[in-house]
Amino acid sequence: LQSQGKLGGSLELIEEQTASGNPSSIDFISIKESIYDVHLVEMIGWSHSNTSQMAIRFYESGVVENSAVYQIAYQRGAGDGNFGEARSTGLNMITINSGVSTGTNRLRNGYFYVYNAGNSSKYTFITQQTTTIDNGGDFNMSFGGGVLPQASSVDGIKILGYTSGTFTSGTFKLFGVKQWVT
Repeated sequence: LQSQGKLGGSLELIEEQTASGNPSSIDFISIKESIYDVHLVEMIGWSHSNTSQMAIRFYESGVVENSAVYQIAYQRGAGDGNFGEARSTGLNMITINSGVSTGTNRLRNGYFYVYNAGNSSKYTFITQQTTTIDNGGDFNMSFGGGVLPQASSVDGIKILGYTSGTFTSGTFKLFGVKQWVT
């Protein structure tokens, strides 16, 4: 099945980017949305100069949606017992939190799935999970999701810090997830 391109769940690496030169965002502009209705983005060893939270915005027909239309809900926690949640119905980005600890110089890891990106008659959703160890040695995690609650064709993904600043490290991989073909 795999040699025939019919094995569901297989991944195709579409693009890989490294945060060299301290970019303010990582942009995936060619996501093959007409081929894949599910995408996976891996975030490996990322660090940001100004925040412990990452954020996502979507490109719609080549234009970044930065209005306060995104919705999020997620849980976050730390090994030291500090837990919390976040939820909102009016953000200008989908936030991804890597935990609740106040440590600095953390390298974070995680992933998020994007659903329905190329389907102009459906909303575009994400699910996410992140982990890190802060410089105090505490494990941090978050899981949850978000939505762009408007039917549109999403053709790109922008990853940025929740606050201004730059990525100081990290590798970001965009995959298309193959579906079962009958």
